[in-house]
Amino acid sequence: MNFFLFKTNTWEQRKLGEVGKAKSGIGFPDAQQRGKQGTPFYKVSDMNNPGNEVVMMSANNYASDSQLRENKWNPINPQNSGVVFAKVGAAIFLDRKRIVDTSFLIDNNMMSYLFDSSWNRYFGKTLFEKLRLSRFAQVGALPSFNGSDVEDIKVMIPEKSEQKVIGDMFEKLDDTIALHQRRSLSLVNLA
Repeated sequence: MNFFLFKTNTWEQRKLGEVGKAKSGIGFPDAQQRGKQGTPFYKVSDMNNPGNEVVMMSANNYASDSQLRENKWNPINPQNSGVVFAKVGAAIFLDRKRIVDTSFLIDNNMMSYLFDSSWNRYFGKTLFEKLRLSRFAQVGALPSFNGSDVEDIKVMIPEKSEQKVIGDMFEKLDDTIALHQRRSLSLVNLA
């Protein structure tokens, strides 16, 4: 049984670097951490925060405007949207990706990929979920990859209207799963 009818001839192969941009994070000294307001400064551990299962909504650390000026930190501002993920160490092999929609900073253990205007954000997140970025890790004492490794990845992308249909379906599916998980957690807490 077919659930979707796609015009497969409208999909084209593109390198990620042709339809977006990879950006690496910056150093985040311990003395600068623990801010409670300002620009979110995401670390890999923030992907585990409740509410961050799909879209990054909160951080454990924020950078104030004065920190941005003093350190010359330039927040990443996704014009359309993007995803963040681990780029160094064992966390690479967890292959977790999260959507980012607002200005943010990431530490040097993370990378972001910013979608250009040709993407539907949820289709992009779904496509990234299917990419095993860990395959592109450079082997060494500390596995890692860089922006050019990500930007050289070839993917098949449909036109934006088709991306929206696919993205909407996966967003509804994720919302349903999250709702059931919250209900299950509530029942466990009541017991």
